Amino acid sequence: MPAGRILAFLAMSCCAAAQTNYNFDESKVQPYTLPDALTLADGQPVRDAATWNDWRRPEILHLFETYEYGRTPSGPYSVRVEVVSTEPALGGLAIRKQIVMHFSSDPAGPKASLLLYIPAAHRGSTPVFLGLNFNGNHTVAADPGIRLNEVWTRQTRQMPDAGTRGNQAQQWQVEKILGRGYALATIYYGDMEPDFDGGIGYGVRPLFFRAGQTEPAAGDWGAIGAWAWGLSRAVDYLEKDPDIDSKKIALMGHSRLGKAALWAGAQDTRFAIVISNESGEGGASLSRRNYGEDLRHLNTAFPHWFSANYHRYTDHEPLLPMDSHMLLALIAPRPLYVASAEEDRGSDPRGEFLAAVNAGPVYALWGKRGIGTDQMPGLHQPVGDTVAYHIRAGKHDVTAYDWDRYLDFADRQLGRRPSDVVR
Repeated sequence: MPAGRILAFLAMSCCAAAQTNYNFDESKVQPYTLPDALTLADGQPVRDAATWNDWRRPEILHLFETYEYGRTPSGPYSVRVEVVSTEPALGGLAIRKQIVMHFSSDPAGPKASLLLYIPAAHRGSTPVFLGLNFNGNHTVAADPGIRLNEVWTRQTRQMPDAGTRGNQAQQWQVEKILGRGYALATIYYGDMEPDFDGGIGYGVRPLFFRAGQTEPAAGDWGAIGAWAWGLSRAVDYLEKDPDIDSKKIALMGHSRLGKAALWAGAQDTRFAIVISNESGEGGASLSRRNYGEDLRHLNTAFPHWFSANYHRYTDHEPLLPMDSHMLLALIAPRPLYVASAEEDRGSDPRGEFLAAVNAGPVYALWGKRGIGTDQMPGLHQPVGDTVAYHIRAGKHDVTAYDWDRYLDFADRQLGRRPSDVVR
């Protein structure tokens, strides 16, 4: 059935409803068939990287922007960058830069604060991990020099309690990252758009409304698209910072911010490595596997995340013209890491693994090795090469174990040596 007719059918049949009960029983996973990433829309096979780049990749990117994340406005963008501080930090381990990106000429308009830690002992430009944080830059490290920027709650924008400094430090492992010779850049995701239904009025999306427009059209970007857009604006700055090697930017995202990282990496090829940490439904896990979180819950609980077109597939996942293995394939031939946690059944670890496996044939067009097996690995047994995967013990989180794997992966993929480690 052509995509237009599918959308018309779904518009008539789909309705809002309360959360459904998740399926956590593998025996109840229904048979499914994945769309072929290596078959063009006209039925012709993709046999080489040139055909992928020129034809199939644009087709798949169009599917995701049309039916899931929505269309991201094209540039150029008027962003005014203000470097507000550069100073030693963390007991001499780092140089801390704090940068404000103004997205509007209106002083009260949306802006984002970028926190950048650079290893103090770095030589020349350094590779960098970039990621969005959930609760404000001040939460990633117990560093009294981090500016307490306003943070959105569901009710209001307010100054955070200084007592929350560093309360997410375990998820960021700043000293570990710096000690391995990498810089770290992060932005509070609510700076691009607060994460609640109705938050659009306080974010960047209305800056791109057409004359007379007051609400997003069905194919316009959702909040995830706005967060992904902010990541690319951070790259715009990092490309100009002489302390950063802008050819070696590793993008990491967790949970909903893992979805944003994948979408940013799919659209913007300047990211050298893309890492999805437990991004689940609407991210790395296969939608056609009826296991864990489903579109009914995703689109009911978080109606602002995706385009309105995506809502039409609630309860109709098999009708999607694409699935997450194709999203992961859009990262090719750049290195990709997908990670899961044993207790995070809602994110469907097996579905995330199988999506990574099924992205492999696209990487093979460049002679690159993917996961290398279709057998789900055991706990703490990473698998793969240019595409890698692990599942660890524990819950939905980012841990030191995860960061150890991501740092090792980046070392391998970026050709870094032991001498690059800061001592």
